[in-house]
Amino acid sequence: MDNQKNIYKKLLPIVLMLLANTNIFGQKVVRYDLYVKDTLVNFAGNEKRAIAVNGQIPMPTLTFTEGDTAEIHVHNLLKEETSLHWHGLFLPNKEDGVPNLTQMPINPNTTHIYRFPIIQNGTHWYHSHSGVQEQIGMYGNFVMLKKTDDKTFRKGIDDLPTLPIVLSEWTNVKPENIHRMLHNANDYPALKKNSVQSYAEAIKAGHFKTKLKNEWKRMLAMDVSDVYYEKILMNGKSSSDLTTIDGKELKAGDKVRLRISNGGASSYFWLTYAGGKITVVANDGNDVEPVEVDRLIIAVSETYDIVVTIPAENTAFEFLATTEDRTNSASLYIGNGIKQLKSPQPRLKYFEGMKMMNDMMKMNGDLDDMGMNMSLNQMDMNVVMYPEITGDSKPKQSDNDPNRYNANALADIVTLNYAMLKSPNNTTLPKDAPVKELKFELTGNMNRYMWSINNKVVSETDKILIKKGENVRIVLYNGSMMRHPMHLHGHDFRLLNGQGDNAPLKNIVDIMPMETDTLEFNANVEGDWFFHCHILYHMMSGMGRVFSYENQAPNPLIPNPKLAQRKLFADDRKFHFMAENDFATNGNDGMAMYQGTRWSIGTEWRLGYNDHHGYETETHIGRYIGKMQWLMPFIGFDWRYRKLETDAMGNVHGEKNLFGQTNTKDNRRQFSLGVAYTLPMLITLQTEIYHDGNLRVQLMREDIPISKRVRASFMVNTDKEYMAGLRYIVNKNIGLTTHYDSDMGLGFGLFLNY
Repeated sequence: MDNQKNIYKKLLPIVLMLLANTNIFGQKVVRYDLYVKDTLVNFAGNEKRAIAVNGQIPMPTLTFTEGDTAEIHVHNLLKEETSLHWHGLFLPNKEDGVPNLTQMPINPNTTHIYRFPIIQNGTHWYHSHSGVQEQIGMYGNFVMLKKTDDKTFRKGIDDLPTLPIVLSEWTNVKPENIHRMLHNANDYPALKKNSVQSYAEAIKAGHFKTKLKNEWKRMLAMDVSDVYYEKILMNGKSSSDLTTIDGKELKAGDKVRLRISNGGASSYFWLTYAGGKITVVANDGNDVEPVEVDRLIIAVSETYDIVVTIPAENTAFEFLATTEDRTNSASLYIGNGIKQLKSPQPRLKYFEGMKMMNDMMKMNGDLDDMGMNMSLNQMDMNVVMYPEITGDSKPKQSDNDPNRYNANALADIVTLNYAMLKSPNNTTLPKDAPVKELKFELTGNMNRYMWSINNKVVSETDKILIKKGENVRIVLYNGSMMRHPMHLHGHDFRLLNGQGDNAPLKNIVDIMPMETDTLEFNANVEGDWFFHCHILYHMMSGMGRVFSYENQAPNPLIPNPKLAQRKLFADDRKFHFMAENDFATNGNDGMAMYQGTRWSIGTEWRLGYNDHHGYETETHIGRYIGKMQWLMPFIGFDWRYRKLETDAMGNVHGEKNLFGQTNTKDNRRQFSLGVAYTLPMLITLQTEIYHDGNLRVQLMREDIPISKRVRASFMVNTDKEYMAGLRYIVNKNIGLTTHYDSDMGLGFGLFLNY
């Protein structure tokens, strides 16, 4: 008997191992092969480079059932590195797909295999996390189905005919150039969107004082998005028809479930339906109690599952996705027959938005919450701009009305907000776990397009250490003038929205200006996890943090952590170049600028056509200081020569500057120390002392918006130099100019910029 017991003891581990292996091998392995390759597309009138996967844009929809094992072979046929991130998925950290953080990039002409268990269900998506590849085609849906015997399976919802949809945008401008232009405050996109707010337009709209106040507070014109897109795409098309699903023709009374992912790089979309109400049934891959609305806005990288009904026979009802700035849209016609259109979103009232922005901003650049506790998208600051809510002219409510930004209180249209989302299940975190609370302020400014958290970009901070098992609570305050969709990798968080134990689970929170939102998650999967704004150009500028578990094992896919960190930090440390040149009848004026998050290297020059006009060049190397970056100390070098006037004896009589010093403006080779400061009205005050003791103080401003296409500029300084000019914008890179310069005289010319 004892021998038998000993045999059983020896056999038991083997039996258990065999049972475990049987369970593993019993799981269904679902394999996809993804071939990433350069291609050419013509979405908007010009043939442009894009990236296709398996020959298509968007990338193929990947479909799994909870319990499967995903095995995804990524074949990089590009001439550059790439990666794929599985947005919203629970998986081992090394499978998360963030280059230089959870893996090294996938090199050209190599294959990388991602393998992980599917332990959740819902609508998610996947995209490149390398550079700006997401903007040019690398996005697709990732759908994980429930098992039909799952206790959470909802009859009448989870068994409906279903269509996955990925929304995206297309621009004919290279995304690298978009990123560069944003950092250089190029306003040509506003021309394309017809959203320029010049003084002439302000006067016409009765908002001259509004415009003055806007510039007095050192703000650029109001806008609700950064980039102009020529086309909006829904599953790769601007318009398509949905007449059948799974071979079954759609008819009156049928309900259709749309699994919608916002794969756009920087666009929010309003979703509306010509057939009536929209029923929201899931958000970020997690079920919510069904809620009926007239419309909703889907943030960059969010997902929503919605149900729509076909209300009548012989009609196809338009499902419309419109960019937040209302410049473009894409349509899906659901049903068979005559097309029933949805009324387009009316043009935004930009000067009402500018007035709202003026009221929000203090003179020091901080936001004034005006005594309102705003959260959960319930108070939409942009509502003053929506004619469908507030009318065609001025808002219906007074400035003292607490509901003046509440769309649902101002109109009969029901707009979804986060407070309306409720999980059907208890989502509370472990009660006995320790709590780590973090407070983040979302910071940045549009003038230099610098986006950060607590006024620091990723490369300026250490990883945030968290302990496995603790509950992490994050209090987010948006102190910037833009909304930010903040995304947490590898975890869902509870968004505390007043629903108690049934707070919704999300991995994206869209946080509007002046809002404070609180989210919490249990730290249960070790690794380095990215937390960042999902607007591509904000993330690339450094708006993020990395959560790292204490005492975790090294990642085998990161053999050289220091090298990986340098490559990760390179994104927000990147410098951006700009240049402009005025070929005029009285000489050649130009400047070149090379700028990063904090540093600026700039050179400007003026070249005359004779000795009397001469030449001059100034170079400044400076570092921006402060949250708003209005202050820049610098070192400089000034080199100039002009033929000086002499008397009959051949003596040169130098004039004095305004400080009584001998003016060296016509013959100077001097190093300098100085400081530049942005004054109200966006005027730059520059004070500079040269190594010979001379002092120069200068006031200047460029790009004063006189009308939609006319910009003015001026300069005056204590060397008794002055300049005034006008520029007419022809297109993105060309303008016509005229200016008068105290040294060069009057000139007319052609202006080029890059």
